[in-house]
Amino acid sequence: MILFAICSILPSLFVFVTGGKLPEPEVKIAVLHKPFMCSRKSKYGDMLLVHHEGFLESNGTLFFSSRKHGDHNPVWFTLGIQEVLKGWDKGLSNMCTGESRKLTVPPSLAYGKEGKGKIPPSSTLIFEIELMEIRNGPRSHESFREMDLNDDWKLCREEVREYLKKEFEKHGYSHNDTHHEVMVEDIFKNEDEDQDGFISAREFTYQHDEL
Repeated sequence: MILFAICSILPSLFVFVTGGKLPEPEVKIAVLHKPFMCSRKSKYGDMLLVHHEGFLESNGTLFFSSRKHGDHNPVWFTLGIQEVLKGWDKGLSNMCTGESRKLTVPPSLAYGKEGKGKIPPSSTLIFEIELMEIRNGPRSHESFREMDLNDDWKLCREEVREYLKKEFEKHGYSHNDTHHEVMVEDIFKNEDEDQDGFISAREFTYQHDEL
């Protein structure tokens, strides 16, 4: 960690001398479209629904499109809990519903030196992403109060699971037990600090370092 208080004049030199970590590469963000009206912007903990296309920067090859591949549907994920690439978590915050962005994601925030499937090792990736919808996610204080069915100021897995089910049904999307279970496990992995099987209000709303 860089000790700014001790070496505020020459921080870069101090990093070199002490062997501190260099800053992590950043995601390049270009706004392709932004709606005139924006009543809500995405933040860590929100659930986002997006359409996306992914390209290799090296040759422009399209390796995935949610509109052309799979079931052709947009995808849901929770921003900031590493359900998706680090580059997405960094590049999709403060975004309006209806906004489209182009993200240029370096390998360290994508699939790294190993690569994955159609993606070669150490590949910089380009994503064009359209944000379709924002919902209260499992990290918001409002959601905690909704999820805490017995008002004991802590959440069990069943309470989290029921909340996700109701949110999906309320907006007309099909219930997916497998996807919900993955989300529940991710939530408890990140929030249940003392591993007692419950998430307290403090654990739930505290923003962890990995976010």
